[in-house]
Amino acid sequence: MLSCIVAGVVFLVSCAPARQRGYRPENKMAPAALQQDVRLLKQILEASHPSLYWYTPKDSIDLFFGQTIAAISDSLTELQFRNKMSWVINKIHCGHTQVRFSKGYASYFTGKRLPQFPLNIRVWHDSMVVVHNLHRDSQLKRGTIITSINNMPNRYLLDSMYALIGGDGLTNSFEQQVVSFYFPAFYKSTFGIDSTFEIGYIDSTGVARKTFIKPFRPLSDSLEKIRAASVPRPGRQVRRRLELLGKRNMRIDTAVNTAFISVNTFTDGKLNAFFRRSFRTIEKDNIGNVVIDLRENSGGSIFSSIRLAQYLADKPFKVADTVAAIDRSFKYRKYVKPWFVYWLSMHLTGRKNEDGRIHFRYFERHYFKPRQRNHFNGNTYVLTGGYTFSAATMVAGLLQGQKGITLVGEETGGGAYGNSAVHLPVITLPNSQVRIVLPLYRLVADAKRQKDGRGLLPDVEVLPSSQAIRRGVDLKVEKVKELIRQQAPVANREQ
Repeated sequence: MLSCIVAGVVFLVSCAPARQRGYRPENKMAPAALQQDVRLLKQILEASHPSLYWYTPKDSIDLFFGQTIAAISDSLTELQFRNKMSWVINKIHCGHTQVRFSKGYASYFTGKRLPQFPLNIRVWHDSMVVVHNLHRDSQLKRGTIITSINNMPNRYLLDSMYALIGGDGLTNSFEQQVVSFYFPAFYKSTFGIDSTFEIGYIDSTGVARKTFIKPFRPLSDSLEKIRAASVPRPGRQVRRRLELLGKRNMRIDTAVNTAFISVNTFTDGKLNAFFRRSFRTIEKDNIGNVVIDLRENSGGSIFSSIRLAQYLADKPFKVADTVAAIDRSFKYRKYVKPWFVYWLSMHLTGRKNEDGRIHFRYFERHYFKPRQRNHFNGNTYVLTGGYTFSAATMVAGLLQGQKGITLVGEETGGGAYGNSAVHLPVITLPNSQVRIVLPLYRLVADAKRQKDGRGLLPDVEVLPSSQAIRRGVDLKVEKVKELIRQQAPVANREQ
């Protein structure tokens, strides 16, 4: 019942108009007003953030906020101010504490076709490799290794962008994957757009070279309309089906007796019905291996992640050892929305313990039982990567170590020890209107794990390579197929 009340109130709150008339991104705001916003944000975080000092001690947080205030010595545009806020929020090392532009900024740029950095680039460690070039006539083809942009080496480029992204703990795996997905956007917000970019790269013979490339300028509205008119638009049902397939899908490879299930979100997607149909088909066809692909899953509903785990777990499990908030009074409710929804939820579901914190006791104490019907007992491979975050990391962590389950891929972006999330209202700073997501609960997934700031480490690590990107080969899937071929056939039988 509570979930219905919360969902209803959130819907009403979210229906407020977002567009702000007269907004201009080049307008600057006075330093005194921006400094006031920074001080207010620090006060709100101190009052409500459950893990403000989890990875960074208080004196360091105080220092970073002081440096940010001192650095605002002149008027700034929203983008300039937002970057400063992103820098200081990054020091908390909480992936759910994210800085967003104001609604006015987002509304102003919606639908606008502006020049952009022309290369989509996959990054990991110090490596940068071209995935797609918007200029088809350039020598910078898919798989080309990039060594510099405008004489800035890779390490400097990546560190500058990572500093504006909040990730869980002390690893950069989440930041790496986010930048890989949105490299042009992060390059633009960090360094701006030049009339020409000088690109350092390695050619096909292994020789270091340089070339120049111009920004990509999207087609004008008139040309875009002509192109759109020449391509029939799919019907509503087709569009909905494609949207669902983008969120979750399953295919069966009979050559290796394996079902590949991609779950790209735990939000929406009619997941319960999808899981039910998928595992019924797996049972019916006696599939011996299942691959759960969570590489593009940044989280969502905890309950949806539990539903997936129930088809795979071999014993009852609970979500976390600790789920606790430091306060539920919402002292700064004027700036936090929708505060009432979460105030109500925390009073109905939370209980103050001897440690003075508000505990979400249901998630701490309730054990979820594995499903009996269509439960999968064969070999399971869970694909992970830097974008495996929040609830996706939780479900991978619940399954890791179980007999017959192997994690393959890269370190997760979500913290192995835990994270701060569950309830995620948004702070709106009064002068700049910049928004910051405020997690209210600290979730310790497994207290037996070491709090070292790392994500979940895969049982079998598979890193990207420029050769694989050039050839369009999915190394992680290929590795799973190799592991399946090496093992004895296993049928999915009910225990």
